[in-house]
Amino acid sequence: MWESTFAERSDRSEKQVSGAEVIAQALKTQDVAYMFGIVGIPVTEIAVAAQKLGITYVGMRNEQAVEACRLYSKFSARPSSIENIPSIIEKAVRSSIYGRPGPCYVDIPADFVNLQVNVNSVKYVECCMPPPVSMAETSAVYMAASVIRNARQPLLIIGKGAAYAHAEEALRKLVEQCKLPFLPTPMGKGVIPDNHPNCVGAARSRALQFADVIVLFGARLNWILHFGLPPRYQPDVKFIQVDICAEELGNNVKPAVTLLGDINAIAKQLLEQFDKTPWQYPPESSWWQTLREKMKINEAASKELASQKSLPMNYYTVFYHVQEQLPRDCFVVSEGANTMDIGRTVIQNYLPRHRLDAGTFGTMGVGLGFAIAAAIVAKDRNPGQRVICVEGDSAFGFSGMEVETVCRYNLPIVLLVVNNNGIYQGFDADSWKEMLKFGDATAVAPPFCLLPNSHYEQVMTAFGGKGYFVQTPEELQKSLKQSLADTTKPSLINIMIEPQATRKTQDFHWLTRSNI
Repeated sequence: MWESTFAERSDRSEKQVSGAEVIAQALKTQDVAYMFGIVGIPVTEIAVAAQKLGITYVGMRNEQAVEACRLYSKFSARPSSIENIPSIIEKAVRSSIYGRPGPCYVDIPADFVNLQVNVNSVKYVECCMPPPVSMAETSAVYMAASVIRNARQPLLIIGKGAAYAHAEEALRKLVEQCKLPFLPTPMGKGVIPDNHPNCVGAARSRALQFADVIVLFGARLNWILHFGLPPRYQPDVKFIQVDICAEELGNNVKPAVTLLGDINAIAKQLLEQFDKTPWQYPPESSWWQTLREKMKINEAASKELASQKSLPMNYYTVFYHVQEQLPRDCFVVSEGANTMDIGRTVIQNYLPRHRLDAGTFGTMGVGLGFAIAAAIVAKDRNPGQRVICVEGDSAFGFSGMEVETVCRYNLPIVLLVVNNNGIYQGFDADSWKEMLKFGDATAVAPPFCLLPNSHYEQVMTAFGGKGYFVQTPEELQKSLKQSLADTTKPSLINIMIEPQATRKTQDFHWLTRSNI
């Protein structure tokens, strides 16, 4: 008996574990459920170890910026030993979700992956606690409420930080209780539904330009919001900045009030102020009247473009028919130039955290990766939920081979490629043919042009999915209906539009220069 116990202890003390197994177990301990990667030595060993522990591993095809991500990470480290890996991974996971969420980079030497160490020498760190919830100073909340009460033309801007903070219930109550107009940023769409009567997205430029008090809920004053500067804003506009990241406060414009902390918690703090001393912004004010009139004009202009019968179709016609059929609970992923910009004004979001796009840096090539991640989660947690990935033809080219990944895992994705034969604009087949009479394409083709009538749908059919090439509204309606009805296979609809199609007339250029 004694000899048997001694042998068991001896076996355990001599048992070896590889670096790959330590990495996988450290991730599992931190409640990591999904991994995405490019398989190859030494990643293969890590992927296999992760799968053995029940972690879902998704093998991708498109690898961009390996080493470059170091520069944009909240935390980066290289473990000095295999034994050090669990503590480094715990800190990376914790850093990624604490404060403003962001990526972390752990650089593990390749020789660690297959290196063996004694299992007893590795100590795993228990799963990190949920992010702490911090609140703003009471005096600052009181001051912010006072500024809002005294506003003549107030506006709330709801950013993706509000979506991450799960602030939808508190913000909706604030909007409805105080009768305030709001504007979502691209990934703030759905925190309050786009069809809410207080949403002024259809009068975006007018709302930004003439508001005298703007409350930013997790939205940054970067290029997407024109840096908060004239002529897109009033020179004396007062900003109330609500953000979880102290370093973000005061960027580009000095705010009138700063509220540092969790956005959901701060929205509730503001509600407490308006509960103590009830206040509503007059719904019949001249400001509301101005916004409603501009919304009516812009919506009519978009509707007119959408109703045009000429072929090839324009962007608005396409998105109008897409919007008609989209399930309310679908995830919408979008990337491209005009495709993304126009699509976000027409395609509605009704639920928070259901829209992903190219984001702050306008990075092309992320769309299919986002769609795959959303689809993996949807397939596990809510079978039947669809992911609609809306791509410009240029954007699709960055990571089109991920279609094989989509088909390999049979993911519930409907890919819409809005094809204008170019980047921003292109040429039709006849114009392209005529142009080539003057010389080789390398010399005469404008750099924004792509090959006309490219059959991107064949990329999907090559891997076993469904592909459609559509040129009319009727073909689009039919193919989208079939794609949404067929939950057994992913599909790609290649939608041909007018190569010279563009946005409706805008009040400002997208990147307006400041006049101060």
